[in-house]
Amino acid sequence: MIGFMLTSFPVMAERIKDITSIQGVRENQLIGYGLVVGLDGTGEKTKYTEQTFRTMLARFGINVPAGSQLKLKNTAAVAISANLPAFAKKGQQIDVTVSSLGEAKSLRGGTLLMTPLKAVNGQIYAIAQGNLVVGGFGAQGADGSSITVNVPTVGRIPNGASVEKTVASDFLTLQFITFNLHQLDFTTAVRLAKKINQLANGISQTSSASRLNQHSSFSAERWCTTY
Repeated sequence: MIGFMLTSFPVMAERIKDITSIQGVRENQLIGYGLVVGLDGTGEKTKYTEQTFRTMLARFGINVPAGSQLKLKNTAAVAISANLPAFAKKGQQIDVTVSSLGEAKSLRGGTLLMTPLKAVNGQIYAIAQGNLVVGGFGAQGADGSSITVNVPTVGRIPNGASVEKTVASDFLTLQFITFNLHQLDFTTAVRLAKKINQLANGISQTSSASRLNQHSSFSAERWCTTY
């Protein structure tokens, strides 16, 4: 007599959002240049930092005499980067990363002054400002020894930028919605098309091992055009 053991295994299912991305729906990278002030003597004194500082004072109506020496140990020139989420609206807050550009030893305790953030097209989409959160630190002994933990010249400002302009998108007017698979696979593409047809009563077709086209109206009366 031969006995058989029947074992039930859980059925694994993946969400569409976990295995695909919608074509045209993505984050946009933003970048800016600004000043961090309020440092505890860990700033820098470079020509471009001094030039930026003079320009900032001039905008506030303060004219620094030519040839005067500025002490900028508490100031650092920085680059600010952020990701603008798809469909972000005016007034929403996004996180920013602040990185030292020069010889500053640490950004701990610093405050980023108001800085516009631009996209690759040169337009301003957000304004950043706030106190930095720095995970690293450094210390130096009287004998010249020093120690550095993590990276003290890079910090973050949670919700440190306010969105001032939205990215134009034609997503809501598209005739077709295209799902791009994260991993190229014809079997997954075909199964996904069948599942969408079952759930949404729509017409889906695969156009490649990585692409699935779905009519945006989810109507069975109109067919998708493959690309």
